[in-house]
Amino acid sequence: MATKDFAVRTEPHVANLGALGELHFIPEVFGDEFLDGYTQVQAAQAALSGEEDLTKMDPEALRDVYGSMRGFLSRLMTPESAERFLRFEVVKAGKVVDHYRTREEADAKAAELGPTARVEDKSLRVPDRVLIELLEWTTELYGGGNDRPTTPSSGSSRASRRAGTPGKAPSRSKVSTRTAGRSAR
Repeated sequence: MATKDFAVRTEPHVANLGALGELHFIPEVFGDEFLDGYTQVQAAQAALSGEEDLTKMDPEALRDVYGSMRGFLSRLMTPESAERFLRFEVVKAGKVVDHYRTREEADAKAAELGPTARVEDKSLRVPDRVLIELLEWTTELYGGGNDRPTTPSSGSSRASRRAGTPGKAPSRSKVSTRTAGRSAR
């Protein structure tokens, strides 16, 4: 009988935003949670047609990209952090009636309440560069970057054989430094 131990994270990942506080991200993603959200971000980015100059971009397409990035990140956060990060309040007669994590849900509720209801965006504001850094960081965390627990994957292809032949010259340290690489496994 074979036994194998697997590393599964149980503590949230923490993004420290200095004076803005911390955002906590779920320890692990399950199923297609990460891929589905990241696909939406990529689709929104594709709408920009590769344009890099912000002054030449369609403002609505750019707004969609930022919205999809924020939505993707909020789905990876713990409920408390997501609540701070994306918060749209429905206000009527000066009082908060309800709050939502998407603008669409908040707009629908406001329309249901009548013409005097409005939606206020009370989301945590972060600089664009920090938003992009958060996206890159979570991609590394959940998409298989350097911070993942290291375990062999049976689905991975074997490493290519090294070209040439191994040298016979002694190393500069005068001791053998030959080690078995991935191709030796």
